[in-house]
Amino acid sequence: MTILVTGATGSVGRHVVDGLLAKGQQVRATTRDPQTAGLPAAAEVVQADITDPDTFLPALEGVEKLYLFPHFERLEYFLEAVRKAGVRRIVTLSSSSTVQRLRTNKEAGDEHLHVEQAVEDTGLEWTHLRPGMFAGNTGEWAESIKLNGLAYGAYPQARMVPIHERDIADVGIAALLEDSHLYARYSLTGPEQLSRVELVQIIGEVLGRELKFVEQTPAEAVAFFLAQGWPEDVITMIEGYRAEATQRADEVSDVTERVLGRPALTYREWVRDHADWFQ
Repeated sequence: MTILVTGATGSVGRHVVDGLLAKGQQVRATTRDPQTAGLPAAAEVVQADITDPDTFLPALEGVEKLYLFPHFERLEYFLEAVRKAGVRRIVTLSSSSTVQRLRTNKEAGDEHLHVEQAVEDTGLEWTHLRPGMFAGNTGEWAESIKLNGLAYGAYPQARMVPIHERDIADVGIAALLEDSHLYARYSLTGPEQLSRVELVQIIGEVLGRELKFVEQTPAEAVAFFLAQGWPEDVITMIEGYRAEATQRADEVSDVTERVLGRPALTYREWVRDHADWFQ
């Protein structure tokens, strides 16, 4: 049985590849450039471009299950090829924006819902992963923390529940390998609600450094992101989400713990795993 992992060089995809290999699975991983992918030698690494579904057609041969990174152009065309290739199960990386789209991220929610619906329309087995805030998003502070121990941003009291990308991957692996997760829409979070100020405090405690959150106005935060080359639509979505989270904090979900049979990884554990980002 071959499992195809798309988006294999992404933060979640890498853990999916590693976790499947550790369980003795036959893994085929796609990437635009196999030479620079840095994926395990035990995986079959093939070239495919997520913006061109035709490049995926050879990679589908003999595949029974698929981990789907979203945002394919010509999505329905790709999924029809998946169905015709004999793929039986799809685990979709979606987003919590699907259930929060009426708050501040409707466009992103609609996009992910479209992907989910297209997967369901194939008639294949499916499971959708809907993570909230990725702990890795706090990597936006890496350079300024390294430079002067400061973390810039608006909405210091926005309360979110960051999730370790390894937990998302582990739930995805369970959904790929176990039948008990079929047709589930899993809302995934970390185990604790934290403000942006508290996130910075935890980074400092792990690093053994005195760090400071420097509050910006919303306009200053947008300008700061633009100067770093962030797309304007992404900035609007992220900052809108943070503004909303100051008024309505994200809720903690216990799905990760229930699926994996262990506590969800904490933000502190994530920082320990990525301390080199900030040093």
